Amino acid sequence: MSQSQLSTVKPSLGRSAFVTGGAQGIGRAISLRLARDGYDISIADIASQKDKVGEVIKVIEGMLIWGVLDVRDAKQIEAGIAETVEKLGPNLFVSVANAGVTQVKPLLECTPEFIENEVRINILGFMNTHIFAAKQMVKQGLGGRILGAGSIASYRTAENLGPYGATKFAVRGFTEVSAKEWAEYGIRVNGSSSRTPPDAFTHLRRRRTAYAPGIVDTPMWDHIDAELAKIENISIGEAKSQRVKHDIKLGRIQEPEDVAKLVSFLASEEGEYITGQTIKTCGGASL
Repeated sequence: MSQSQLSTVKPSLGRSAFVTGGAQGIGRAISLRLARDGYDISIADIASQKDKVGEVIKVIEGMLIWGVLDVRDAKQIEAGIAETVEKLGPNLFVSVANAGVTQVKPLLECTPEFIENEVRINILGFMNTHIFAAKQMVKQGLGGRILGAGSIASYRTAENLGPYGATKFAVRGFTEVSAKEWAEYGIRVNGSSSRTPPDAFTHLRRRRTAYAPGIVDTPMWDHIDAELAKIENISIGEAKSQRVKHDIKLGRIQEPEDVAKLVSFLASEEGEYITGQTIKTCGGASL
């Protein structure tokens, strides 16, 4: 069953949502869920995800634009926000800094280049997405919801994921301080966790919190599993299955849609009194 069949698409809110890394995994689920909630969607992702964006377009009902964007480049983020407003109107109400990377290595094997790549995507990309979105929301004077991808690693680190855990601790800290500074503008900030310049977003008309996921059934976790299998000398699939069995108290791996539900709530009026939080959605894995 496709995501669009899970519930009725709500009437248009006349508001837009900007989602980085929105073509696959958690970002895809968030894009689909916010579209169902009535938002016009702007997906920003790297060039290699173009085909996957096309798959999202087939499912989403409503207004959607997409553009190539590398969050390591602040100018591309700024341009992406500007293009979103140009195409969808000055009604940006939700920004989701979802783009991220997980690299798996023991600390003694981490090179400066390895660490820098993770920092540029997970910290600089995250912070700059928040800041440029907030500037647009302040300009509009309508408030907004700024969300970002944390992780249970924002609270508890793990072996062989050191730089990743450090970046997610930073996400938690930036979520708190931006919520403090932007509350006066009616902006709530929370979290639950391309190489080509975006000189033109493809316009396709087909109709302050962080979310902190645990083990999610996505390509990112498939990568983590494969790398941990090498380090721990076990078969592919075993690293993930062992952690699901021993850590997740609800007894099943998390689906991207589980995270999207939290994002939907935080973006809604029901989440209006929540800000500065990094909310765990991990099936009890952090207990």
